[in-house]
Amino acid sequence: MEGAAPVGAGFLSGYRVLELTGQESLFAGKLLADMGAEVIKVEPPGGDPARLLGPMAPGVDPVEASLLWQAMNTGKKSVILDLETYKGRDLFLELAATADVVVEAYPPGCLEDMGLGYRELRRARPDLVMASITAFGEDGPYRDFVASDLVIWALSGLIYICGDTDRPPVRISLPQSWLHAGADAATGAAMALFHRGRTGQGQRVVVSALKALERVAYAAHILWDARGRVLKRQGSALRIPPMGTTTPLIWPCADGFVAFYLFGGQMGAVSNPALTKWMDDEGMGSEYMKAMDWPKFSIGHTPQQEVDQGVVEPVAAFFKKHTQRQLWDEGVRRRVMVYPVNDASGVLAEAQLKERGFWVRLAHPAFEQELTLPGPFVKTDEGLCLVRGAAPTLGQHNQEILAPLGLEGGR
Repeated sequence: MEGAAPVGAGFLSGYRVLELTGQESLFAGKLLADMGAEVIKVEPPGGDPARLLGPMAPGVDPVEASLLWQAMNTGKKSVILDLETYKGRDLFLELAATADVVVEAYPPGCLEDMGLGYRELRRARPDLVMASITAFGEDGPYRDFVASDLVIWALSGLIYICGDTDRPPVRISLPQSWLHAGADAATGAAMALFHRGRTGQGQRVVVSALKALERVAYAAHILWDARGRVLKRQGSALRIPPMGTTTPLIWPCADGFVAFYLFGGQMGAVSNPALTKWMDDEGMGSEYMKAMDWPKFSIGHTPQQEVDQGVVEPVAAFFKKHTQRQLWDEGVRRRVMVYPVNDASGVLAEAQLKERGFWVRLAHPAFEQELTLPGPFVKTDEGLCLVRGAAPTLGQHNQEILAPLGLEGGR
């Protein structure tokens, strides 16, 4: 099991975390596990519904086949408790008495109705920390609304600035709202544990996914507050005042796309002449570009047709003749700011991530081959934040964790 960390050392070693069911809490639990906490995933009979989130690996037991599940639950433990029954709830209260943190993402008021709200849990453990992940918070007119990732992105204002200027907004392809909310919940739980260490007092942390996403869109809000302007969608091009001359940001190449900023003035004084020389060395130089005094070139004061014919079209033709790797390697050598637009395979092949040991390879009993998964979110000399093992199989730790509570057979 390459990359898995030894049990023990970690920012949060010695703390026990109970993570209740739901995709919304997955990332929070993972971050706490990476920091060394013992994170116990409490699953209902049949497993957390998040186990069925795609993409799914073919030929693998469906309850273990979700690759998203495998990535988001590294280093955790799994127990089965039916919280729909009195016995299951009583056992959870006993388990909570042994825990430092409970992470949950039930709809507001649901755990209270089950007799498992923060007030009840504190009777089991007075200094308990509870991190609750919600869509909109515990109060307000949206308190009881159900929200998907798309809903939260739309209400936060982020979708409005995604896409091309001449088309409707577009949704982001990979759901991210619960990742941001999960990161906030993990941070809040760690801060609450620090506070408890100083005061002896536990507390409840309530995260709003909408609020988490609004912070991501802070630039749009600041622009409105400061200037009364609504931030517009930029698309894959850059519009430069005063004439509104537009240049591409994303360019097709031989095997995909690259990002290249065509800056004017001093910002482009290194990259633009270097690209011009490179193109000329390969017989694709533009006479317009070769004659340009680049430090004095102002894109925003140059007519669109002139920029298109003199610069954009020659550069586009040059990029299409080269692969991402060719443009990146030679661009680095020549100091040209051109970068590959990586897909998943490109990210996996990135030399920088490999050199820093970001990817870990973990064996899992449901898979014939090891899984390559993202590593810890920070790197420390002491290894205080590490991936500490593969995701658990359903109920893998029943005997270890539940048997001491008197549950026969650990189930």
